[in-house]
Amino acid sequence: MPAGGRPTVRSRRLGTALRQYRQAAKLDQLEAAEIIAASQARISRLESGHVTARVIEVRLLLDAYGVTDPGVRARLEDLAKHSRKRGWWLEHAEHLRPDYMDHIALEDDATYIREWQQALVPGLLQTPAYTEAVIRTSPDYMTPELVTQLVMVRQARQAKIEEGGATYSAVIWEAVITHPLVSAEVHREQLSAILEVTERKNVTLQVLPFSVGALATVTSAFSTFSFDSEPAVEAVALENLRGTSVLEAPEDLVAYANMYDLLRSSALAPDESAKLIRTLC
Repeated sequence: MPAGGRPTVRSRRLGTALRQYRQAAKLDQLEAAEIIAASQARISRLESGHVTARVIEVRLLLDAYGVTDPGVRARLEDLAKHSRKRGWWLEHAEHLRPDYMDHIALEDDATYIREWQQALVPGLLQTPAYTEAVIRTSPDYMTPELVTQLVMVRQARQAKIEEGGATYSAVIWEAVITHPLVSAEVHREQLSAILEVTERKNVTLQVLPFSVGALATVTSAFSTFSFDSEPAVEAVALENLRGTSVLEAPEDLVAYANMYDLLRSSALAPDESAKLIRTLC
């Protein structure tokens, strides 16, 4: 069972894929259960992510569902192998909300990460000083020790793109760079850091200008994640007052993929975005 008795991001992704392939094969849960000599309840729990499928179960089910693509099979078998893998962020679990850990797990597995931010510099690009300033604006009381832990976690998340483990692209509204929510000194340091990190081949940042009008208000901040060699969106994380919500329904994935493409195509080109940022440093 996933740690803590709740579905992990990996077990849920595996379960969702198994359910979709079963339905495409026009088999019901009882028929699927017979394939692995298990109960219908186990299939239900596998597909919901509440229990972790064994690799042999994944292989037998994919054979029965007619899934022959080697890449798909390898990816799902890998999820089965590592669904209970202990991520680095669990060392900080006592300080982190479960939904935040889900977000980090998505980042850790992703090959492509795309992000839209209309108010803040994206977390994967934030300097420690900027992160601390933002965290301290929280209406919830936080001890100095907790603030330090949260800053450390946000910096640790950045290793994913610093090491080239994912292709990262972000679109930010012009207000993020022209209307600082932190001190002038911290803001200038942050802008300089953005220019430095966007020199990496796997990082792209674009600024959505005020001139596009109301497009920036259509949706709040979100991130999309892909886990394969192709950039098809497989999960979306939405930020809200109570934390982060993860969407995985096909219609939601299409909607947010299209929204990101619209924001990206409406934004300044990366070189023009960098030029604008330099004028503010």
